[in-house]
Amino acid sequence: MNNEVGSSVSSNKKKSIFNYIIDFFKGIFLVIFYIFSYAFIGLKACTYDFFVYLYNSLSWKLDRAYKRTKSIAGSSDNYDSTKKKKQKVYKYSAKTMAKLEKEYQELVNDLQGSGATRSKKANIYTYKVRDKNGKIVTGRMSGLSKLDINSFLVNEGFTVYSIKTSPLSNFAYSDAPFLNRGMSNKELEFLLTQLSTYLKAGITLNDAIKMLSMQLSKKKKNKARALQAISYELTLGSSFSNAMEKQSGMFPALLINMIKAAEASGTLIETLDDMANYYTEIEETNKQMRSAMMYPLIISVFAIGVITFILIWVIPKFVDIYSSNGIEIKGITKVVIGISAFLSKNILLILFILVIAVIVFVAAFHYVKAFRRSVQKFLMHMPVVKNIIMYKELSTITKTFASLLRNNVYITESIDILSKITTNEIYKSILYRTVNNIVKGEKISEAFKDHWAIPDIAYFMIVTGESTGELDNMMQKVSEYYQGLHRNVVNNLKSFIEPIMIAGLALVVGGVIIAVVVPMFEMYKQISM
Repeated sequence: MNNEVGSSVSSNKKKSIFNYIIDFFKGIFLVIFYIFSYAFIGLKACTYDFFVYLYNSLSWKLDRAYKRTKSIAGSSDNYDSTKKKKQKVYKYSAKTMAKLEKEYQELVNDLQGSGATRSKKANIYTYKVRDKNGKIVTGRMSGLSKLDINSFLVNEGFTVYSIKTSPLSNFAYSDAPFLNRGMSNKELEFLLTQLSTYLKAGITLNDAIKMLSMQLSKKKKNKARALQAISYELTLGSSFSNAMEKQSGMFPALLINMIKAAEASGTLIETLDDMANYYTEIEETNKQMRSAMMYPLIISVFAIGVITFILIWVIPKFVDIYSSNGIEIKGITKVVIGISAFLSKNILLILFILVIAVIVFVAAFHYVKAFRRSVQKFLMHMPVVKNIIMYKELSTITKTFASLLRNNVYITESIDILSKITTNEIYKSILYRTVNNIVKGEKISEAFKDHWAIPDIAYFMIVTGESTGELDNMMQKVSEYYQGLHRNVVNNLKSFIEPIMIAGLALVVGGVIIAVVVPMFEMYKQISM
């Protein structure tokens, strides 16, 4: 009787363990099935469904436009609907107008006193005006005094009621670097191309700047405000380069100095076209780099998320099974369970430490020169990363140098600009050494000689350019050569990283699954014995 009971208990344990194993693999299969199912649904939505939606949408719009055109053409009574609507005329109450008149009198009194005094540094002024249609408009712009701002706004056809400034507005819209971003390469490309087109059409520089400011006023107000301030400076008689320089880091030093050289030589349009092409090429290089890093970044985030989910929510379920059946845990399973228990108890602390570590690392990299140099030196000695960094830096530096030389910018000024466009401390030290060599009367190429960050090909090409008097052309060729190498390395990086990431993910996830499954087979063997 006891033997029958023992055999039945043993068989029940075998069945329960066997069921656990079946449920586990069934769960893995379902997860894989759902992943591929939703991936297929997403792919279908991105391809077939999207084009069907696009076709239906365009068909509906074309049909609607056709019916509307037909109805307008078929009836002469609808002719007025094609006319441009009149501008709305704004009217305000007597109380509002009395308040505006009071502000206007305060402004007049202020302009006759302290408001006429110019400051040494530009301030951000908040103004309230009324346009030609009677609409009350508020805005901000940079200037040296309230009187200058008032003169500019009156000249633009506004009725000015108040002009104010404060330390808070100066901090928020001018002094705070985390609230003010300079123009991106894409924005500079658009700005320079449009400006060149306007100037070729015979539009004056000030009018072209105003038109660009109006184009940017809806989506990028801080950029539009910078262009408005440039227009204000041009009205006061300042040069274009000086007006750009006063916009607190909105425009890069390279562009400002190139514009300054173009103003001296009378080649502003040609320089605008050249710089537009320059920023186009730089943006294309950055896009290639971002594209190459996007895939490994997504895979890494996905892998970390999956592994963390398994360790925190799945592994503890199996720990209960092992403990209830008295199985001794050892080897890799013990390590995985230990990691799971540690993560489950300290996940919030770990996330907090990681966030603090990232913040400290980024702050130290930006503000501590020695730390930044050490990190960059370490990265530039890594097998694949070093080529990406070296080729990108050499391409950017030589391309910029060639542009500066072609526009007759002095060598010393060129080196100073080059040291500002790169954040790599290794190449900055090379450029500073170049300045010292020029002061001593030595050749530029001496600073590049026998340096581990300068390939021999680049050095000999620069030497050739110096000896033949064609340094600008040779710098351009060096830039094109290393830009091509950088493009090839980035493209190869995609095919190099993909199998490594997949193999690494499979190894980690497979190791965790093996660590969970192996004790189950041992449980099954013990019960069967």
